[in-house]
Amino acid sequence: MAISALDVKSLRDRTGAGMADCKKALDESNGDMDVAIEILRKKGAATAAKRADKAANEGVVATAISDDHHRAAIVEVNCETDFVARNEEFSTFTRKLAQYVLDTKPASMDDLLAGEIDGKTVQTWLNELLGKFSERIEIKRFSVLTTDGFVSDYVHNGDKLGVLIEMSGTEDASKTGTLPRDLAMQVAAMNPAYVRREDVPEDVLAKEKEIYMEQVINEGKKPEFAEKIITGRLEKFFADACLLEQTFVKDSTKQIREVLADVSKEIGGDLTVVRFLRYNLGEASKN
Repeated sequence: MAISALDVKSLRDRTGAGMADCKKALDESNGDMDVAIEILRKKGAATAAKRADKAANEGVVATAISDDHHRAAIVEVNCETDFVARNEEFSTFTRKLAQYVLDTKPASMDDLLAGEIDGKTVQTWLNELLGKFSERIEIKRFSVLTTDGFVSDYVHNGDKLGVLIEMSGTEDASKTGTLPRDLAMQVAAMNPAYVRREDVPEDVLAKEKEIYMEQVINEGKKPEFAEKIITGRLEKFFADACLLEQTFVKDSTKQIREVLADVSKEIGGDLTVVRFLRYNLGEASKN
């Protein structure tokens, strides 16, 4: 049967596939739109298999947060080129995916891929994006934070780095002003590995002490000064690796723990950071 240009455009609008691919699929399906969509989906999956050896090192990180700030989600979707990562259709899909993860809390990647957004499975969305851009596109990871306290989020300019931070210590999070977002920005900028020094595993501390002891020996320091030197270097380690020990990026005269204490005093609470998640196109926080 004759395939009209209107049919081809309709299929393209529904799938995002190229005009030539849509024409071929309609020819193969004898004009049956549903069959043509299935053909394009299969073609997308086949193309994905062909591109399995291609590195998907670009992408977008997106977050979503509930109105009450008790739940938040973060996702990372990867592609091969920055050109695709900056495409509005790709970034819109990633934001919708973050909202879907927030709303449904999928238990696994398989559950997420089988879920539906706007009447299509997530896997279908991926296949259609792949068919349109001819790039390997995959969901790298996703997480959800649920808390009795409150969560704030921050996505760095360019959508390459996102942070969720969970806090507790007040029944009215609105009183904390910009502090939660400021702390999420701190995590983004300074990349702490832990919230507080008590979170640092013993084996990590032991390794740091071992390294510092070797440094002291190699530097020819007197043995009686070794313990003091090692203690000082451990303090510098905590100041770099632990969020509460870091210098506040918006006020270099204060540590984060001091900022938390100041705001706690102002609002009559006892603010603390519970945990954070940091997604940086392949890097995750260690806590």
